[in-house]
Amino acid sequence: QVQLVESGGGLVQAGGSLRLSCAASGRTFSTFAMGWFRQAPGKEREFVAGLNWRSGGTFSPDSVKGRFTISRDNAKNTVYLQMNGLKPEDTAVYYCAAAIGSFRLERPEGYDYWGQGTQVTVSS
Repeated sequence: QVQLVESGGGLVQAGGSLRLSCAASGRTFSTFAMGWFRQAPGKEREFVAGLNWRSGGTFSPDSVKGRFTISRDNAKNTVYLQMNGLKPEDTAVYYCAAAIGSFRLERPEGYDYWGQGTQVTVSS
């Protein structure tokens, strides 16, 4: 199994920046991709950014492209989500996830392991 622990969430003003971290442990060698998702109250879990662990390639939806950047530190088995230009609508619980397979990587169903989530609140 893979254990994921997020950190770095908090309260930030609109326009501010925040960097989330996700430390992975366990059977990380089986991971094909890492992803970040977010879920606001009453909404479905939403894909934020993904990273192909083997190649380092990244992908993200238009809603955050240009503001959010996913990156990795191979030596530390850690992925990051750098969030700039935060907006109130970015307020959500942010989760990191690990995928064993290579399909549906922009949907929660494509991921096998999840962190506990970290709250990000953006004030106006």
